[in-house]
Amino acid sequence: MKANKIIYTLSVAAVLGLSSCGSDFLGTPTDSRVELDSTDKLRMLLVSSYPQTNYAWPCELMSDNMEDNNSPDDDGLRYNLTSYDRGDDEMFRWEVCVSNTSTDSPSSIWESHYNAIAGANAVLQVLDKWESECKKLDAEQIAVKGEALMIRSYCHFMLAQVFCHPYRGDENNASLLGIPYIKKPETTVKPYYQRGTLKETYDNIRTDLETALPLIDNSIYEIPKYHFNKAAAEAYAARFYLYTREYDKCLEHCNNAFGGADVDPSSFMNTYFQNTSNFYELADHGKFNQGTDKARNFLLIPTYSIALRRFGGRYAVIRDALNSTLHSSSPSWKEYVLTLKGGKGGSFTMHPCFMGCMYFSGKSEYGSFYVGNISEQFEYTNKIAGIGYCHVTRSEFTSEEVLLTRAEAKLFLGDINGAVADLSIWEKSRRDCMGTETLGDYFEDLTIDNIREFYVDSDPGYGIAKTINIDMICPSQWTLGAGEPTAVLQCIQHFRRIEMIHTGMRWFDIKRLGLEFDRKIGKDGKDHLGIFDERKAVQIPAEIVAAGMQQNPRGTDPELQSSSSYVFVGK
Repeated sequence: MKANKIIYTLSVAAVLGLSSCGSDFLGTPTDSRVELDSTDKLRMLLVSSYPQTNYAWPCELMSDNMEDNNSPDDDGLRYNLTSYDRGDDEMFRWEVCVSNTSTDSPSSIWESHYNAIAGANAVLQVLDKWESECKKLDAEQIAVKGEALMIRSYCHFMLAQVFCHPYRGDENNASLLGIPYIKKPETTVKPYYQRGTLKETYDNIRTDLETALPLIDNSIYEIPKYHFNKAAAEAYAARFYLYTREYDKCLEHCNNAFGGADVDPSSFMNTYFQNTSNFYELADHGKFNQGTDKARNFLLIPTYSIALRRFGGRYAVIRDALNSTLHSSSPSWKEYVLTLKGGKGGSFTMHPCFMGCMYFSGKSEYGSFYVGNISEQFEYTNKIAGIGYCHVTRSEFTSEEVLLTRAEAKLFLGDINGAVADLSIWEKSRRDCMGTETLGDYFEDLTIDNIREFYVDSDPGYGIAKTINIDMICPSQWTLGAGEPTAVLQCIQHFRRIEMIHTGMRWFDIKRLGLEFDRKIGKDGKDHLGIFDERKAVQIPAEIVAAGMQQNPRGTDPELQSSSSYVFVGK
C-alpha cells in the first residue's frame, strides 16, 4: 500500500484496547481524535470511509463509449488533438497505465478504495472489541457495524470489477487472480498480502454483504443517501447477484430496493429531463441530478475528479460511440428525426430527452457529453486565486440501474413480458421531457415484436447490437434461447449503456457479457478487444507491483498496425 495509507492506518491502530464499557484507560492522549472511544466517533470515521476517487473516466476510456478523434472517420476526416495526459493514451489502448497515478487513474482507484476499507476495518475492530467485552452491542452500534461491513464488501467488489476478470462461477474463479481482501487494520510498516483467487474474493464479498444487510438501519443517518441506507444496500445486493448470475436473489433485492414487488417504480424515475430550461450553469445540472431529495438516488458518493475537464480532446463520445448512446435510435423512438439546416443538410436520430442537457467542449465535432452524469462542483480553497478541488458526485446506485437490473433478472427467470414491462417504464420516463408534448406520434410503445425487429431482424448499426457471450463468460443454469429472449437482452444492455454513460459501468457490462469490439487508434492504428482478453483485467498499479504484489498476466500484447502512439497526427 502507499505510504500515506500506511500512516493513516497506523493512526487508527491506537484503538486497540479501547472499550465503550467503561474500562479505565491510563494516561491522557495528546490527540483525542485517534481514540475511537464512542459510537459518534465511529460514525464520523465512516463518513470518510467511502471511496473518494471516481472510477468513471478510465473505465469509460477503455469501453466502446469513447473513440479517437485523431483516427479517420468514414469521410477520412481526423484531427490533431492532444489527450489530457499520456495516461489517457494508455487506458484507451488497454495498456498498463504508468503515466498517471493521480486523479482519475487506476492507482487512485486502488488507493482510495483500500483507504476506505481501512476506515471500515478500524470501526469493525473497535466494535469487535466492545462486543467481546460487553457481550452485546446496542441498536446504534449494530447499525454502524452493518454500514462498515457494507462499505468493506462494496469497496472490494468494485476493486474486483476493475482489477480482476469478471465473475465466472466457482470452478473458473478458482483459477483466476483475486484482490487482497483486507479484514484488519494494518499494524506493520510494510505488510505483504497475497491476492488469493477470485473465488476467495467473491466468497468474502458475499459474506460481508449478507452479514451486513439485516443490520442496516436508516434511523441513524441525518442524510441517508450519503450512506449505505436500506435501499442502497438492496441495490448493491442486486448488482452483486446480477454479476454472479443468481437471478432469483437479484430479483428479490431489486424488489426490496423499491420497497416491494408490488411497488410501481415509475415514481422513482429521473425527472431531470423536465427541468433543463432552469439550468444556467453546468453545475446546476449536477446539483439537480445528484440531489438528496430525488427518489431515483439511492446512494450518493462525492468524489475528486477532473473528468469533465478531459472532454474536448483526443478521446470523446463521437461517431459510433455517439450514435449508439446519446444520439441513439431504439425500437421506441426510431422514427424521431431531428433535421439539420432547415431540412437541407441531412438528419440524425436522437432521443429528444437529451436535448438541452448535452454539451460539447471545443467544437461540436470533437464530441458530446451528457452533463447530468458528469457535472462538476468546484470547491474553492482560495477564491481570489481561483484554486480548489474538482468534485463529481456519483449517483452510485439509482432506481434506473435497479429497474434495468430487474428486467435482466426477469428475462433469465423466464418472465419475458415482465422484462419488457420494466424496459417500458424506463423508456416512457424519457418521453416526459422538455419539448416532447407535440411529439407523441414519433414514439411507439415497446413490444417484443419491435424489439426483435430492431435488434435481431435487422442490424441497427453503430455497434449497438454486439454479440453477447455471457454463457461463455459465466455458465449458469439460466440460459436464453435465440430470437425474442436474445433481442430483449440486447435491448437491456443498450438501455443500460445509455442510462449509465460517463459512469464507467459500461466497462463492467462489456466484461460480464463477454462483448468484443474493434478500435481505431491514431492515423492507421487498429486493435481488437476479445471475449477473454487478458487486458479486461486492468493491471495492478506499478507502485503496488514494485512493492511485491503479483500482477495480472498479460502474455504478449497484440501488435498495433502502424501505430502512431503518443504523437500528433500530421496532415
